[in-house]
Amino acid sequence: MNDGPRPDPSPPGGQSPDTRAAGREVLGAAAALGRSLGVFAGRAGGGAYRAARSGLQGAVEARRRRREARPAPEPRPATPSWLRSLRAVSSGRPALAIAAAVILLPAMALGLYVLAALVSLPPLGSGAAAPAQRAVTVEADNGKVFATRGSFRGQRLTQADLPPHLAQAIVAIEDRRFYQHWGIDLRGLARAAWRNLRGGGVREGGSTITQQYVRLITLNQEKSLWRKTQEALLALRAEATMSKDEILLGYLDAAYFGAGAYGADAAARRYFGKPAKALTLPEAAMLAGLVRAPSQLAPTRNLGGAKERADVVLQAMVETGAITAKEADAARRQSVTLKTPPEAPPGSNYFLDMIAPDLKRLAGTDGDITVRSTLNLDLQSLAEAAVAKRLDKDGARRKVGQAAMVVLSKEGAILALVGGRDYEDSQFNRAVQAKRQPGSLFKMLTYLTAYEKGFTPDSVVVDRPVRIGDWEPENDDNKYRGPVPLRTAFALSINTVAAQLGQEVGIPAIIATAKRLGIQSDLPAVPSLVLGSGAVSLLEMTRAFGSVLAGRTPLDTYAINAIRGGDPKPVYVRADPTDTASLPVEPRTMMLDSLQAVVESGTGRAARVPGQIIGGKTGTSQDFRDAWFVGMTPDLVVGVWVGNDDDSPMNRMFGGEMPAGIFHDFVQRASALIAKGKARAPVSAARAEAVPATQVAPPPSDTSDEVRGVPSVIDTATLSFRGRAVRLLGVEGQGGHLARQLAAYLRRREVVCAGGGAEGVRCTLEGADLAGLIVAAGGARAREDAPPDLLDAEDQARAERVGLWGR
Repeated sequence: MNDGPRPDPSPPGGQSPDTRAAGREVLGAAAALGRSLGVFAGRAGGGAYRAARSGLQGAVEARRRRREARPAPEPRPATPSWLRSLRAVSSGRPALAIAAAVILLPAMALGLYVLAALVSLPPLGSGAAAPAQRAVTVEADNGKVFATRGSFRGQRLTQADLPPHLAQAIVAIEDRRFYQHWGIDLRGLARAAWRNLRGGGVREGGSTITQQYVRLITLNQEKSLWRKTQEALLALRAEATMSKDEILLGYLDAAYFGAGAYGADAAARRYFGKPAKALTLPEAAMLAGLVRAPSQLAPTRNLGGAKERADVVLQAMVETGAITAKEADAARRQSVTLKTPPEAPPGSNYFLDMIAPDLKRLAGTDGDITVRSTLNLDLQSLAEAAVAKRLDKDGARRKVGQAAMVVLSKEGAILALVGGRDYEDSQFNRAVQAKRQPGSLFKMLTYLTAYEKGFTPDSVVVDRPVRIGDWEPENDDNKYRGPVPLRTAFALSINTVAAQLGQEVGIPAIIATAKRLGIQSDLPAVPSLVLGSGAVSLLEMTRAFGSVLAGRTPLDTYAINAIRGGDPKPVYVRADPTDTASLPVEPRTMMLDSLQAVVESGTGRAARVPGQIIGGKTGTSQDFRDAWFVGMTPDLVVGVWVGNDDDSPMNRMFGGEMPAGIFHDFVQRASALIAKGKARAPVSAARAEAVPATQVAPPPSDTSDEVRGVPSVIDTATLSFRGRAVRLLGVEGQGGHLARQLAAYLRRREVVCAGGGAEGVRCTLEGADLAGLIVAAGGARAREDAPPDLLDAEDQARAERVGLWGR
């Protein structure tokens, strides 16, 4: 390393060089470029130059002899020497003149192009951008981290902090001749061009680490000849003004390693929970392998792919002599354990998007923060699975393209939220942003207003034709039942009775009730409002039902419990609201009774769950454009909407069908979890991430028939250990590309299988249940008689739409 002063290789943030220093730098780089171009020209055109010089000398000598033989001419203006030489070549050897023009003109054009690029070079470090977002770590309601957003920046590396294996790994996989070249590696460029030509496409890049470094801190990612020329010139400048170690450290500080981590130290902390200087050899190899494709290989998204790439890096280190083959094999056998969760399940991104504005309001914009949210990972997984399963089964047949779901606690915490069928296809949050007509769901507000005005569930109203101005509401079945109690009218969702109640209590009173219960959307003061002609969001309607369950108006819905920054004192802690009013006890009791009647004997019978006390209300808008069900148990309020984004009609879909069915599927599974009083973290193998062994059923304790080793894969439910076939318990295997992916994932990894019987055996991989990993990754189906943990894993895979469940 040079001992003289060096410019700061970090991204900009300090002072740019003054004019005189910049001028000296440009002149120095120009001189270096000139020397380099001179070497190139000397080697490439030496023969042509000598031939041209010999030809010029011969032509001049012949001309001199002819001049001496002729009488002295009249004096003429002096001719420039370069023109005389050119004329000599032209008259003596025309072919040489053509050759000189062919060589000199492109060379002059190239020189001018390079000179223009050199003059316009920006200062080193002038293009590095600050992180667009601060780092936000999001925890579930039980404190488990499930998502991160924003950009992570670790500590600046020094030579003392740089683990030798990380430097060796980066050099081996990215630029093996880093310490031999002077910024541009012609040999590497030629090798890359040859391999790309043979491969029929771009398979290998020729950029050196120095070129990548100057591009990261100075230039953009534009793919153009001008940018590549400037990149090469800046690489020469960096090599002339910085040491190799400074360039390597600067590159490691600026490179992107995926999952929002910029710099090797940030990546080490992000993935492994440790500073860069504490990285082991397999961890360093994994990080080095990410820089080529960080988004695709980030271990939070693709741990299997990251490990595959790490194997390639280890082999490259063996080939360069950085480590021995024995050390590489030992590194492959070491377990690499992530200290951070996989990427947030796609569906939970709707929840994360929803809380983003609240974070800015509650915590400002400065500094990294950790958020304790209200999201329950178990309930979120169940909600996504319930929606996906019903849409997959009946969506196409019933012309239903989308669904949304909100789950609230009795206190108003948002425990789960599904904003649509697939977040990757559409980030529009239908649970919060969409405003749709609730249809008969709105009758709950009409009846509650009537109960507050003196009506009771036993009050009798005649079901008959009604005309209010130009509006003539009709019942769905076009029948009239005559006198009916309000409890029955509500359970059967009779339109004419609701219209008469609206006239009795007044539309303004119903709007006032809706506002008290948390409906914030504008509601039209028209008679048809009682049948849901106004547009509202699913979250609003679920909140209104939650107000009835809780007896508070309005129910304060929230998604954030606390926010922590860098200081021990929290930035924000949610306090219980003190300004809410109580719903009158008697009208509330009557409303709860009427809601139960809907599920027991009315339009919501599909929502019934044996052994559960359930109330709710169905809703279907005009022409079957929207179908709703909002139901409640003693602990939860669950709102469901289905429909189409383009507002097209469904195939006669009522709220008592798919929406009530989704509610039923969710509550049936959720009730068991709530009864246990604990949350089980969902299997997260969709991105090949191992689950701690305590979260899965262990193999039988009888190890007398234990099988262990690195298996071959017959299908995703059948493994072969040295010719002995082992079938995984509760799994329906898949072949084809899913089996090949499993085989690649299990390469060089030991699997342990023990006990079992004719139905199959339990096997573990690094302490995790292998069957659960495969099923949750979408690599296989769970059999109908599979253990509960495998059924949960399949729900997770369906919800995340991975593997065979992907669309």
